Amino acid sequence: MTWTMPAETAPHSCTWMAWPSSGYTLGETDADADEARRTWASVAHAISAFEPVRMVVDPSAVGVARDHLGANVELLEAPLDDAWMRDIGPTFVVDGDRLGAVDWTFNGWGGQAWASWEHDAQVAGRVAEWAGATLVPSDLVNEGGGIHVDGAGTVLVTTTVQLDVGRNPDLTAADVEAELRRTLGVRDVVWLPRGLTRDYAELGTRGHVDIVAAMPEPGVVLLHRQLDPRHPDHSLDVTLRAALPQEWRVVDLPAPQQLVDEAGPVDYSYVNHLACNGGVVMGGFDDPHDDRAAEVLAEVYPGREVVRVDARPLFARGGGVHCITQQQPAI
Repeated sequence: MTWTMPAETAPHSCTWMAWPSSGYTLGETDADADEARRTWASVAHAISAFEPVRMVVDPSAVGVARDHLGANVELLEAPLDDAWMRDIGPTFVVDGDRLGAVDWTFNGWGGQAWASWEHDAQVAGRVAEWAGATLVPSDLVNEGGGIHVDGAGTVLVTTTVQLDVGRNPDLTAADVEAELRRTLGVRDVVWLPRGLTRDYAELGTRGHVDIVAAMPEPGVVLLHRQLDPRHPDHSLDVTLRAALPQEWRVVDLPAPQQLVDEAGPVDYSYVNHLACNGGVVMGGFDDPHDDRAAEVLAEVYPGREVVRVDARPLFARGGGVHCITQQQPAI
């Protein structure tokens, strides 16, 4: 079989999510837990206006999930450690009219001290079964947030993820590229040197690409740009641009105006959005730059409605809209 990963802009049959049910994702107080549940539900409802949403729910949380999600979201039960479906779920691929599901090796974002993955490492297989997909096992330690394809043979990755000593200490760049070609059907692998500064803090992924760059179409890249020199990501722009093919068109997606929160410099990013059938679900930050970001996304995704959800509770927990979703292509 020759598997290929379609672009996110290709038609979807549904979007998969996972419900927050324990640990730091819910937080320490009832108010924290309610905030998490309302946020995940708001993303699910936004997507369900465009396409079906299938939510994996820990058996202990089915009742509260149904209360928040209503009847429009399908619930499927499986034990969970966490709720970042982009990373714990499969990466869907196709071969003609056959659906495949790449099951990356998952080890809690490089064996992070705060992470547990006994259950999450099994989620990709369960989702593949529910989706009727052929499982495509991979020994590469990787997550869906660590890759972004254009659907025409190119994938974006970051050196600090796929070559992380906590993930793939014995692999070379050539080894990683060979596995990405086998599983995703890509020809060209574009390596970005790193991700956003905050992503290397305690709850970070060590540089996921889906918070810094996305390809709305072949040859066009949406690039996170921090305009304020007081933020450590300001200097990242030149570094990232130098790593991209010179013939590509770079579209700047300015970072939100807010620079810090109680934990330091933020990694708020509009790049972390989801393109779905007829729509784009964008994370908003109640920020003066929200409107401009929505305009840019509307320009690069013509004909799609841009819908905003408050992404601040997601970023406080270590991710964004893209991180909690995983598209299943239509075949």
